[in-house]
Amino acid sequence: MSKLIFENENSTEQNKIPEELIFGKTFTTHVLEMDYDSEKGGWQDAVIKKHSNISLSPAALVFHYGQAIFEGLKAYKQVNGSISLFRPTKNLERFNRSAEKVCMPQIDINFVMEGLIELVKTDQDWIPNKPGHSLYIRPVMFATDAMLGVKPGEKYKFMILLSPVGPYYPEGFKPVPIMATKKYVRAVRGGVGDCKTAGNYAASLYAQREAKKLGFTQVLYLDALEQKYIEEVGTMNMFVQFKNEVATPRLSGTILPGITRMSVLEMLKDWGYNVSERNIELQEIFDGYKNGNLVELFGTGTAAVISSISKLKYGDAEVQFSDEHAGELGTKLYEALSDIQYGKAEDKYNWNVIVK
Repeated sequence: MSKLIFENENSTEQNKIPEELIFGKTFTTHVLEMDYDSEKGGWQDAVIKKHSNISLSPAALVFHYGQAIFEGLKAYKQVNGSISLFRPTKNLERFNRSAEKVCMPQIDINFVMEGLIELVKTDQDWIPNKPGHSLYIRPVMFATDAMLGVKPGEKYKFMILLSPVGPYYPEGFKPVPIMATKKYVRAVRGGVGDCKTAGNYAASLYAQREAKKLGFTQVLYLDALEQKYIEEVGTMNMFVQFKNEVATPRLSGTILPGITRMSVLEMLKDWGYNVSERNIELQEIFDGYKNGNLVELFGTGTAAVISSISKLKYGDAEVQFSDEHAGELGTKLYEALSDIQYGKAEDKYNWNVIVK
């Protein structure tokens, strides 16, 4: 993996971003792609090429044994016209941790960062210049060996796709209802709950579909052993604000170590909040609601940044906040993070990587 290749094109196609962007439905003109082959010495030269379909054998290991990992981050058009990436190396470091956990080859973070920057520069015209819009970035890797047999692959494909996206809350920053359940669990200790593997998300679909039928946006999962401690909410990490503490579940190997979670923890500590990473009993939340100690619930993640929680239901127990107005701390964090990402505020944490 010594150089980055640009595939020659004679296309005169003009980039046209749809007026209405549905998350993950529109893709830019190019992708970054490279292949791994253990017999050829590892990663081969990466190429930035036209976005197109790929050909795989029906026997490719990814289809049968699930060796697939991915990441999600964003590029932003800043108010001064610059283009920035938000903490991209943290995503690539997590990508490598996921790869190690499921016996896949690691990527060279510095090399991939160079390729990612060139890819974003190449397709920069696809970045929407509208409030709340951004360019979603999806690195993905999967096993391509054409064989049947439960074993780590020896051949892999790595790609980076780009997708222009609108604001997660098109009608404004609104709180969402969630439900907790003992019926389903997301992960167990010693498993791959702390990785962005495809199987983790496939396993969450049934519970999420059931929650939506009941009028809830997401499922709050509990620990698999005792089923009394909160873990994460589908695609986001959870935060609980009590009167004298802001708490989030500790990283015990069963939840994803979110980049937005990490950023929120740093900001809260900088702002002087008493912050804890600890086990949080679901009952503690309901007790806090009854006795007035609970102030707010919110989630964190790349897509939404902050998701304020309007309602949490578990059986007959319920926590109810406003359906219309997001919580004060969640709103403050959402605005502060967004202002850094879009260059409206000083990036004193040096989180942004300027592409151009």
